[in-house]
Amino acid sequence: MNSPDFEHYWMPFTANRSFKESPRLVVSAKDMYYTTAEGKQVLDGFATLWCVNAGHCRPKIIERITRQIAHLDFASSFSLGHPLPFELARRIAQLAPEGLDRIFFTNSGSEAVDTALKIAMAFHRHRGEGTRQCFISRERAFHGANVAGTSLGGLPVNRHPFSVMLPRVDHLRHTQNLARSAFSRGLPAEGADLAAELENRIIPLHGSGNIAAVIVEPVAGVGGVLIPPEGYLKRLREICDRHGILLIFDEVITGFGRLGKPFASQYFGVTPDLITFAKGITSGAVPMGGVIVKRGIYDTFMQPANKGVEFPHGYTYSGHPLACAAALGALDTYEEENLFERVNGIAQYFEDGVHSLRGLPNVIDTRNLQLLGAVEFARRPGTITRSAEVSRKCWERGVYVRALGDAIGFCPPLIIEKKHIDQMFGTVADVLRTVS
Repeated sequence: MNSPDFEHYWMPFTANRSFKESPRLVVSAKDMYYTTAEGKQVLDGFATLWCVNAGHCRPKIIERITRQIAHLDFASSFSLGHPLPFELARRIAQLAPEGLDRIFFTNSGSEAVDTALKIAMAFHRHRGEGTRQCFISRERAFHGANVAGTSLGGLPVNRHPFSVMLPRVDHLRHTQNLARSAFSRGLPAEGADLAAELENRIIPLHGSGNIAAVIVEPVAGVGGVLIPPEGYLKRLREICDRHGILLIFDEVITGFGRLGKPFASQYFGVTPDLITFAKGITSGAVPMGGVIVKRGIYDTFMQPANKGVEFPHGYTYSGHPLACAAALGALDTYEEENLFERVNGIAQYFEDGVHSLRGLPNVIDTRNLQLLGAVEFARRPGTITRSAEVSRKCWERGVYVRALGDAIGFCPPLIIEKKHIDQMFGTVADVLRTVS
């Protein structure tokens, strides 16, 4: 294959100059592996970007997309319709926690978060509580790259270049405590008390009548795969209920089987008011996202007094035929291959792989939950983190894992087998022995 002209494409979340000096190009993929432009096989240990849950180029997804593009390429969802988003919404509602059965489609997780915030504000306004315009997120959170998501985000590197943010956002502290919970297997035993900050500091500061919603990732992904302490999410739910605050779970990463359930809320036994999703809904094949909404919230918008367009919001490509086709193909694959249940069968082997890295040079923590994991390194002086060096060297040895600050994240497709786990963690271990 001829090398492309690298001059014109401005790549997202990428050091563009460095990439163009030493490009990493993939030209095909199948199941667990990419093939590079040089013909090299690379194991995908990160579901590429938390999203290829069913594996690459799966037959049901390909079949659905191919059939759909020949039949109906595009139809709007603005006062028009086609059958697929209705069918897909029904399928998602069947998977979602009880009571969350109204689905609004977007094109990405970033758009899903923006949509959830607008739903929350409009819901409170319809109920005569229009002062509820403040949103609470967490340090080290990632909620997308739009202005709203960046405002909610708690990663300084993503916020500092931009001066204009949503004005009414505050942040709870993150849940990581290496002194108490380093090398935890599964949920850390200590730290549920961190949720009390919402009631002890945040609510007195802003006033409960001014807070629209709390939004959290059940497992904070981009911030370093931060596993919530036992009971933490339940306490957030209880506090929100006491003060009339909506609870939003950002499940863009954890949705569609990552924790062995359709949604992390079911794994934790905590039901939010809204769930944002993306990534795994199509297994990354076509961009799509959305918000799952409690029926009672939806019904508030549908009151007879609310005439005309009940929620003046949406996107040109909401419910796009190809995205819906890809999503239905992904859901078929998950169901027919029992991929969500499969996670529960292989999670222990994956956990052992993560924690096999304990004791290697510069490792200060290993952590995991189901098919999510991370290894964290001691910070070193200079601009090149150990995690970036480890990620690059693993790629050179045929394994793709991603740097997340001072950590390396693991988030493989749900079809991963023990041999792939051995290859991934064996390669990472070999690399760690070479990194100073």
